Amino acid sequence: MVAADGRVLPEDGDLPIGVGRRITAAVMFIDICGFSGRPASTLAEQEQLLRVLSFLFTELIRIIEDYGGTVEKNTGDGLMAYFPVDSTFTHHQSHRACAAAMTIFYTAANLLNPVIARSNIVPLNFRICVDHGWITVANVGAAKRFRSFVAIGTTANIACKLLKLAKADQILIGANVLAGLPENWRSQLCKIVPDSTGFVYTATQLPYFAYHFQGAWEGLRDDR
Repeated sequence: MVAADGRVLPEDGDLPIGVGRRITAAVMFIDICGFSGRPASTLAEQEQLLRVLSFLFTELIRIIEDYGGTVEKNTGDGLMAYFPVDSTFTHHQSHRACAAAMTIFYTAANLLNPVIARSNIVPLNFRICVDHGWITVANVGAAKRFRSFVAIGTTANIACKLLKLAKADQILIGANVLAGLPENWRSQLCKIVPDSTGFVYTATQLPYFAYHFQGAWEGLRDDR
């Protein structure tokens, strides 16, 4: 695969299969906690679960896109998205990703879960993990059949691996995310996670730590 440095996402059809564009982005993974334990044996249970997921993902995707993010894929019980450099927005990619995560939690707690609960369905809990760095957005698949854009790189791997450290209703961020956050967010809202991520900095071999981002909206507002 060939990858060239760039600053913007490729348009559909812009990259041939096997070619990628290398960009900096904040990569986000959203995971529904306890999803495998939800009833899904009967047709009625499966249909109910599909309705809940459709209701949920419609809103989550809208929030991610509102903050300049791109949803790469639906993982069945979650989403993967990335927030690239975008001249439309004044805030850093990491800032926008964390703001989107807070908006997702606020929306789920105040708008989505109350509707789900009124339908006699157990409300949904999430965990969200974000890392920032270089990724390669590539066009993969088979010519004239199936193809799609994917985000590849250590940043995406770390964001996914952080899920194993995150608990329900938590936002975990990699150390690289800190640099893109406002100073008051770094000092007041970020608490280091003592457990190692298992990753190390290449140059120093020192451990790469994660942080519990403790921000939460008191009310919805435009903070893009």
